[in-house]
Amino acid sequence: MALIRIGLVGLGEVAQSIHLPVLADQSDRWVIAGVHDVSPSLVGLITSKYATAKAYESAEALIASPDIDAVFVLSSDDTHSRFVRAAIEAGKHILLEKPACLTVREIDELLALSKDYDKTIFVGYMRRYAPAYLAARQELPAYDDITHVRIFDLISEGRHFLKKSQNVLYPADIDPAILSRGASERDALIREVVGKDAPADLVRAYRGLTALSSHHISAMRGLLGEPKRVVAAHRTNGGANTSVTFDYGHFACLYAAVVDDLGLFDAMIEVRSNSKRVRIIYETPYIRSLPTRLEVTEAGPLGPVTKAFGPLYGDAFSNELEIFHRHIMDGSRPLTDLADSRRDLALMAQIIERMKESGGS
Repeated sequence: MALIRIGLVGLGEVAQSIHLPVLADQSDRWVIAGVHDVSPSLVGLITSKYATAKAYESAEALIASPDIDAVFVLSSDDTHSRFVRAAIEAGKHILLEKPACLTVREIDELLALSKDYDKTIFVGYMRRYAPAYLAARQELPAYDDITHVRIFDLISEGRHFLKKSQNVLYPADIDPAILSRGASERDALIREVVGKDAPADLVRAYRGLTALSSHHISAMRGLLGEPKRVVAAHRTNGGANTSVTFDYGHFACLYAAVVDDLGLFDAMIEVRSNSKRVRIIYETPYIRSLPTRLEVTEAGPLGPVTKAFGPLYGDAFSNELEIFHRHIMDGSRPLTDLADSRRDLALMAQIIERMKESGGS
């Protein structure tokens, strides 16, 4: 099997806890050839752990290197467009952590640049590659029979899990000027969508949509296709919690996201007809190989009958990287590409418009 030389731009918690270990596990497919981060301590840590990883002085130097075949863009959201553009111009395969970008404008510029591009650009929506999700596609009711969909994201952030389970380095040596510039650029991009004078809770709501919620918005579209419109959206708890209703014509999809500090993870997609319920249940991705589950319940002569798939221990990130490798090898097109991600961002912009109408707190 052909080895692909990987360069990682960004070595934060997702790179440390997930991508680097998976790449090492799949050593028959990948070699970790280069790394870059704005934290010198992170670069030192990773190059000490992975003997093949060469440190690059800049993201641009790594991307341009002839010793790199594929670039993993794992850096902050405000940098994605810039680094993907550089990787396209350098002719690299690209794995881009979600969100692909923060605005439709950025995506459109990248789509124009990558027209007829002969390398793979893969956006990392790992929930669409979880075993339970893949199995659910074969178990869904017929589309015309669907009556209702519920999606939950009731979770705590990654640090609640990582600090208790893994030794992840959160660096303290990043140049404050870099942090300040990144925050300013990120805020400017977000305000392209929410408005120049948008209140802080609307800004936070959009950050949540592009971060946590992007997974399930993408997963919803992968299962059900495109909604006709966003009927309603509301934000509470300073923008940390969101509620959205998507119009699918003969049924509605209700999405709820709650972020708190309780240290629990509760993520689920449920699709119903009058006689069938299909439920996908996710655990936190920050602890590798926790199982996903699929439950299929149908009406029977003695009452409801539930068929359980799992626990399914296949790792969604491992599946994702195996599929990325296959796309590189055979030239096939990913389901989660830039054009697909554009649809997510367009829906998020609609959600923001409905939130403006409903107000918030």
